[in-house]
Amino acid sequence: MSNSTVAKRYALALFQLAKEQQLLDQMEQELRVVKEVFSNNQDLNSVLKSPKLPVEKKKEIIKETFSTANTYVLNTLMILIDRHREDHVADVANYFIGLAYDERGVAEAKVYSVRPLTEEEREAISSSFAEKVGKKSLQIENIVDSNLLGGIKLRIGNRIFDGSLKGKLERLERQLLG
Repeated sequence: MSNSTVAKRYALALFQLAKEQQLLDQMEQELRVVKEVFSNNQDLNSVLKSPKLPVEKKKEIIKETFSTANTYVLNTLMILIDRHREDHVADVANYFIGLAYDERGVAEAKVYSVRPLTEEEREAISSSFAEKVGKKSLQIENIVDSNLLGGIKLRIGNRIFDGSLKGKLERLERQLLG
C-alpha cells in the first residue's frame, strides 16, 4: 500500500471523528502543530524510526511531546507508532487539513509578490480568486519574489494565475517571436 493511501485512510478516519465530535477546528490546529514538529525536528524523526528503541518508549516520547493534544489526535499518533508508520504522521496531518479546508470551502493559495501583502490586499485577492476556483475563501501564503518586477502570481492547487509584470513581458515576447 502506498504512503499516500495509508495517510489518507488515517486522516479520513480522524476527520470523520472530528466532525462527529464537533472538534474540527481544534483538531486541525493541533495537527498543524504536530505537522510542524515532525517536519522541523529531524532528531525526533530519527529517534522514532530507530529499530533499537522499543515501541513503548516511542509512545512515551509522543505522549510527553504532545501532552496537551486532544485524545483522538494522541490516539491516532499511538496507532501510527504501533503499526510502525511514524513516517506517515506529517502526511496524515496534511490530508486532514485538506479535508478540513474542503469542508469549509477554503483553498490554499500561494501568492508571489514583490513585497509583503497588506491584510486588505489579501482579502481582496481571496474574495476575487476564491470564486474562480469554486471556493468560499482562500488561505493565503504570501511569498516575496523580487524577480516578478511587479504585480502578483497566484497558485491555487494546480492552477496558476500570472498577473506579474515579468509574466506579461514573457507573454508579449512569445507573441512577438511567434
